[in-house]
Parts: sequence; structure tokens; C-alpha cells
Amino acid sequence: MDFEFTEEQTLLQEAVGKFLEKNYTFEQRREIVGSRVGYSPTVWEGMAGLGLLGVPVPQDDGGFGGGGVETMIVMEALGRHLSVEPYLATVVMAASCIATVGTPDQKSYLLPRIIDGSLRLACAFGEPGARYDLNHVETTARQDGGFWVIDGAKSVVTHGAVADLLIVSARTSGAPGDRDGISLFFVNPGEDGVGGREYPTYDGMRAAEVTFENVQISSDSIIGMADKGLPVLELTVDRAIAALCAEAVGIMTALNAATLDYLKTRQQFGVPIGRFQALQHRMVDMLMHTEQARSMALLAAVKVDDDNVTERRRAVSAAKELVGRAGRFVGQQAIQLHGGMGMTDELIVGHYVKRLAAIDTTFGDADHHLDRFVAAETTPAEPILAKPRSKWKQI
Repeated sequence: MDFEFTEEQTLLQEAVGKFLEKNYTFEQRREIVGSRVGYSPTVWEGMAGLGLLGVPVPQDDGGFGGGGVETMIVMEALGRHLSVEPYLATVVMAASCIATVGTPDQKSYLLPRIIDGSLRLACAFGEPGARYDLNHVETTARQDGGFWVIDGAKSVVTHGAVADLLIVSARTSGAPGDRDGISLFFVNPGEDGVGGREYPTYDGMRAAEVTFENVQISSDSIIGMADKGLPVLELTVDRAIAALCAEAVGIMTALNAATLDYLKTRQQFGVPIGRFQALQHRMVDMLMHTEQARSMALLAAVKVDDDNVTERRRAVSAAKELVGRAGRFVGQQAIQLHGGMGMTDELIVGHYVKRLAAIDTTFGDADHHLDRFVAAETTPAEPILAKPRSKWKQI
């Protein structure tokens, strides 16, 4: 099998790497994390200029036309630099969701604005008490004349406070836990009845708790078909998981490099501690775990757009489980080899480890995905249905 990148993929890798090397140092990231908005509009504009915001968008819709591997290339680079930009929420999840089941008018109105950086989105899928079950949706949407009315609450909406538009999962029929009866909607966070609070997360990101109380939205704000939103919801989250695995690989790669540099410079008994064989063995173990994680992340990237839903679920869950274990091992070893200073705020190592811990629990921890991997053989595959074409109205 040929695992070499194509010429286009190599150029993409070089472009995003050079851009972040210049514009996303650890000191610059520290300033961004400490800012009020929690991301850098300047960096976001630069990413748009490079075409990175259109990587998963089909060429017919003005994008790069990339798939899981191209997204992996970008996310791995963002991981190495601990980026806190809303790339996962806006591009990997929202843009790909719109490109998959959006109407032509939805695509023509929203995708160009995502690609040029003028529109940011967030995905409000999680709910209090739902844990990792995407079909546990208590937020409701009911039809009232020519509108949909949404009531409920969403939790840990990453970058929710800076989003110009939310994609919200809501129950249009059935009971919480049912696979049928879930629909996806565009909701303007400025609408009457939308509230909540923003807060920083321990890995440097920002999230929000969002509430909806009698929020009226246009009938054309639905994405895909009513009651049939779970398959596209699962596909969107699987794409996000594959991207997070790539981000984790980038972080582990950077941790290995930082730890190796430290072992070469830190001296004890008059020699660099990197000469001690026991520490060399630990570095080899870190490298092996990272390369295993890279292989699984690549498998998930290749399979995430597979038409075979069972194969997609198994590949993504296998990657998430292994990457989670590998990230924990590499992070712990890096901290121990750096000593006490590895946990200080002044050194980037501790920030890498915090982000790895957050990735491990996002969209399901290792135990959840081990169970999901086993259940994938017996879970029936559901088709992703597009909504009948209708005129798009501005939200």
C-alpha cells in the first residue's frame, strides 16, 4: 500500500506548516487564549487566505474538495501548534454538514462565507445528562404556522459564543433515546429566546451553555429531512472524531520533539540525561505509541467518508480508543521526563497534555468507543437523506 501524500496534499502540508510556524508561536497563543474572544481574527483571516477554511468543501461549491486525509493534514498541524481557532466546529463539522445535506440555496449562501472567513458556526449537539449518546435529545422543535419553535438546552458548545450561526439538534418526534425523530436546524444566536453563558475550558478553548426558550426560526432553517437527522449527525461527529485523532497525533509529535530536545540539553552528573539508556528506552516507547496512533488516525481519515457505515464507525472508534490511550501514555512520559517544570504554565508541555486529556473525552472516551466498536457490527446503517429542495431565506 502507498501511504505517501499526493503532490497536492504535500503542498497543503507545507503551506499550513509554514503559516503556523510564523503566526502561531507559544507566546502568540498565550495572548490569544487570554483575549476576550478566545481566538485570533487575524489568524482566522490568514487561514481563509490560504484556502484552509474550504478544505472539506466540494470544488463545485467553491472549496478545496478535500476529504478525510486533507483534513487530517490540517488538524495535525493545528495540533502541533495548539491552535484554539474554531476550525473543528466551523469547517470540519458545520461546513461538511452543509455540503452533505444542505439545499443548493443553503450551500450558495453559507459555504462561500465560511470559506472567506466571514461566517463562523458552532454545533450544539450535546445535552446535560446525555453523556455521549447523540440520540439522547431532549431539546424539542415543533411547527407553529410557518415557523419552527425550539425549546431546550445544549451543553459544552465549543466556540458557541463567537459563532454567527448554530447548528442545533432537536427532537421533532418520539422520545429521548429514539433514533428516529431528530432534526437539525440553523439557529441565529441573536434570536429572541436564545441565552446562555460562556466559559473557558482547561485546555485553552472556550465553550458555552446555550438555552432556547420559544425560539422561532424560519421553516427553511431545517437541514436535511425532518425526523431523519441522526445519520448526518453521526457522520458529522465521526468526521470530528477523525479530525481530533489527527490533532492528537500532531500534539504527540510535538511532545516527542520537545522532550527529546530537553533530554539533549538537561545535564546531570556532567552529561546530558539523554545519554542514560533508561530514558532512551522511554523515548522509544513514546515514539512507538505516536506512530501507532498515526497509523490509526490515518485509517480513520481514509474510512470516515466511506459509504459503508459499519466500516466507518469501526475505524473511527478504533482510532479514538487507541489514540486516547497513546496520548495518555505520551503525555505522562513527557511530564515525567521534564520533571516538575513539565507541569508549569510557562512550559508548553503541560498545555499539550491538557489538550490531549480534553480530546480523549470529547465525543466519547476510550470505554465508550470500545463498546461502539463492538456494537457497530449489529447497528443497522441508515441512509443520509437530503431535504426536498426549497428556497433559502436569510437567517
